[in-house]
Amino acid sequence: MNTTHPLTPAAELVKLSEAHFPNESSEYRQARNALLAEEIELRRHIERVAEQRRALPPGGEVSRNYRFEGEHGPVSFADLFNGKQTLVAYSYMFGPQRIRPCPMCTSQLSAWDGEARDIEQRVALAVIARSPIDRLVAFKKERGWHGLKLYSDMSGDYTRDYVSAEDDDVSAFNVFTRGNGTIRHFWSEEMGVATADPGQDPRGAPDPMPLWTILDATPEGRGKDWYPKLEY
Repeated sequence: MNTTHPLTPAAELVKLSEAHFPNESSEYRQARNALLAEEIELRRHIERVAEQRRALPPGGEVSRNYRFEGEHGPVSFADLFNGKQTLVAYSYMFGPQRIRPCPMCTSQLSAWDGEARDIEQRVALAVIARSPIDRLVAFKKERGWHGLKLYSDMSGDYTRDYVSAEDDDVSAFNVFTRGNGTIRHFWSEEMGVATADPGQDPRGAPDPMPLWTILDATPEGRGKDWYPKLEY
């Protein structure tokens, strides 16, 4: 966000909006304009947080040479960067103890699959799970994914270091960078159960699932009596 020049107050920007819809009441428009001001402030806050994230000092060096099994054979951790300087690594809840993968993770990855090639114009994207690669590839075909690159952490070394020290089957969202021959951890999603507000599921901000962005724009909201499914 451009912090060189002072920003126009949100209330002033609202006055520039010409949005009006058939048969809306003055009460509705007043409330909607008040909401619009909050949405402008939210957008600015999201950008301030992103700017603060980008300004983080160098993270810890990745000192181990993790090995994975990819869809085309064994790969190193450095190989996951696929020629890019930044790697987004999502740990998928599909360990060998699961009969089927986590429906919530699967829902998120299904959305990401459609964006994978766009994302990879900027950074590398890798989906890592503890199940054998043949099992991951079989589900990828079942789900109709084409853009995501899947990797098996069969040894569990990466998972224990950057996901769960107890090797629990949990999800994780990590970002790594490399430069001058060194790979470093840059950022990880650290919001969870301990940081959740009362009455809300643990989630990050912004939430990486497009699903929630859409439902948050509806009068019903996210709801609590349903869950994503692997089959419909």
